[in-house]
Amino acid sequence: MLINPILDKLRDLGLEGMLKALEEQLNAQEAQELSFEERLGLMVDREATHRENRRLKNRLAKAKLRHDACLEDIDYRQKRGLDKSLIMALASCRWIAERNNLLITGPTGVGKSYLACALGHKACLEGYSVSYKRVPALLRELVAARGDGSYQKMIAAAKTNLLILDDWGLEKLSREQSLDMLEVLEDRYGRGSTIVTAQVTLDQWHETISDPTMADAILDRLVHNAHKINLKGESMRKKMAGLTHLGQ
Repeated sequence: MLINPILDKLRDLGLEGMLKALEEQLNAQEAQELSFEERLGLMVDREATHRENRRLKNRLAKAKLRHDACLEDIDYRQKRGLDKSLIMALASCRWIAERNNLLITGPTGVGKSYLACALGHKACLEGYSVSYKRVPALLRELVAARGDGSYQKMIAAAKTNLLILDDWGLEKLSREQSLDMLEVLEDRYGRGSTIVTAQVTLDQWHETISDPTMADAILDRLVHNAHKINLKGESMRKKMAGLTHLGQ
């Protein structure tokens, strides 16, 4: 059988990995010395890798992470209360498999969002679905969804393995906003993990929700099964700006 029809059929079947591997084998003299089974095995491996890379790309695209962050790039030299052993434990993603939460607090600029996105990136690598949302933007989207009839669809879209809620507590939640947040968290409770980042300390979270009863319900679904990281120190953005200025 001629090779071009085979290449065309692989392309038509969407077997891009096998197609690429076969093209490389045809142009590599050493590949001709391999057995049929060895060459076929290499093609199958390439197809599997190609598909997993494509799935990873799709997961990252859907996650819409705020930062292009990864755990390997985290700076532990800065004194900000970052426990490397805890980060390495979280990197296993076992806490996501167990549907636990993670609460990251600390002043502005200490790397809360970056850390959350780095853990989100690792979750994508491990095959978990991830969604990143800034809390103010999410609340606006939920209000709009009520108006256009897509509210339940949006709530359903939050059923990812890991939901990242960034910038919690910038403004006090109204009763309607509290109801929306409770709806999101209740639908996820026991089904997925949530990362929350906030500038306000954990003991102040209750005050960020206007209705005390609603606050109890929301925090109950976030806090009791959560890992906690409290970052400290000066803004890393300020430090970077200072270094840039000194270099000029």
